[in-house]
Amino acid sequence: MKKTTLLNSDISYLLATLGHTDEMTICDAGLPIPDAVTRIDLALTHGVPSFIDTVRVILTESQIEGVVMAEEFAKVSPELYQALIEELDAEQARCGKTFNIQYISHEQFKRRTHDSKAVIRTGECTPYANVIFQAGVVF
Repeated sequence: MKKTTLLNSDISYLLATLGHTDEMTICDAGLPIPDAVTRIDLALTHGVPSFIDTVRVILTESQIEGVVMAEEFAKVSPELYQALIEELDAEQARCGKTFNIQYISHEQFKRRTHDSKAVIRTGECTPYANVIFQAGVVF
């Protein structure tokens, strides 16, 4: 059995196969997922698993260098947006690297998900609770 935090085999495989600058999306229950992109569906019911819990686990297992969010996230769902920023700040402090954070419109965000290696769907029902992580390197 795996010793680290992440137990989901599909996400473990995804993270192990990402290359530098590859992208993955973590999304709420309502974001449309392109047919051509791998869907890793974790949603069980409203709020389970949560967006922020999923982000926390992903950050324990992967090195990121870029973050993309819809600009609407901060305006419409400020509490969850702030929780994400706090997680990103903590991760930057842990790894000693600074992430490039980019804000785009929600429509642009949805188009950008077409470039993701996979979209991880949570049970989150908070509007605009979506993020794209760009893979970094550990060296």
